[in-house]
Amino acid sequence: MCSVRLNDEEKTLLATAAQRTRTSLPAFLARAGLAAARDLDQTAAAVAGQRETVTELFAARRHLGQVGNNLNQVARALNSGGQPAEQQLDAVIAATQRAVQRVQDAADRLLAQN
Repeated sequence: MCSVRLNDEEKTLLATAAQRTRTSLPAFLARAGLAAARDLDQTAAAVAGQRETVTELFAARRHLGQVGNNLNQVARALNSGGQPAEQQLDAVIAATQRAVQRVQDAADRLLAQN
């Protein structure tokens, strides 16, 4: 026999699914696990897709941090009475938009997988 640890939200989700399929929670878990085991290509693809999305989300977060540093440099220049080059400002704004979109896309993919 094996045991499975679940947080409250996971347990509620599984219990609701079991109830909707008119099975007990252990029977639902067994059937779902066996279905996943029978189609390992799809199961592996789902797990890999989720892992790739999480990896992309962390990479996008790092990218956003780098862009934030660039924005701070522009703000520092402006606050000290300086004027950043127009190309620099345009590049920082474009990088900010790309970074925000990257985070949004990764978050959307993660939500779609759940």
